[in-house]
Amino acid sequence: MYPRIIPTYLSILLFVTCANFAGIGASAAATQTPAAKTTAPIQSALAAPDRFAGDADEDAWRKSPQILALLEVRPGMRVLDYFAGGGYYTELLSRLVGPQGRVYAYNNEPYAKYAGDKPKQRYANGRLPNVVEVGGPPEQLSIDPASLDAVLFAHSYHDLHWRAKDGSWPLTDPAKSLAQVVKALKSGAVVLVVDHVAAKGADPAVSVDAMHRIDPAVVKKEFTNAGLVFDSEAKFLQNPADDHSKVVFDPSIRHKTDQFVYRFRKP
Repeated sequence: MYPRIIPTYLSILLFVTCANFAGIGASAAATQTPAAKTTAPIQSALAAPDRFAGDADEDAWRKSPQILALLEVRPGMRVLDYFAGGGYYTELLSRLVGPQGRVYAYNNEPYAKYAGDKPKQRYANGRLPNVVEVGGPPEQLSIDPASLDAVLFAHSYHDLHWRAKDGSWPLTDPAKSLAQVVKALKSGAVVLVVDHVAAKGADPAVSVDAMHRIDPAVVKKEFTNAGLVFDSEAKFLQNPADDHSKVVFDPSIRHKTDQFVYRFRKP
């Protein structure tokens, strides 16, 4: 039943994405074009019968059809899943770029530890042969210059600001880390950032450690300072009922936080 239902479900979700998408200096028709071109491949990737166990249960709260549509991934592209964790998005991106494309699943040591055995299980026996696992500190991310067509930060950029009191996270430098990403981007490449909203003006050193949230203005400033152009914002993950006072893992708000979706491009 699931494969028969999901094309209609995804078509509705992607239509809503286009209707709500707030393009900067772009017409409504222009913002609909990427989603229209990628609807069928996204439907196919999400409806695949051999998806990793449990992934489909996350589709609804992640709103992954809309996220993938905004990323504009096509066959043959090279894409970076930044702090990929267990690889939920890595697998979908792998299916979208196809055998001639490549997906880099990047985890530093704490993210790899958090992901546990899931990456090993997901990529075992050449299951996703176009996926390359990448490790090391974010300030030393090693990907060929001007080689990436797209990058996804899915609830992960805020961690570069984390200053964990328990020492579970190394002291990372957001500017140096982002510079490595920008260096690896092709001209025109898309960078999509999805993250949990912190109160306006919140210091990320405080809001990230306390709640894993970040002020969207901080993200916009840091990405534009790194040389990227702010392209647009999508609002389908906004939740006005979230007052930004709870840690994102709180059962009352988990998977329902107020989130921002920013798209940037490299000139």
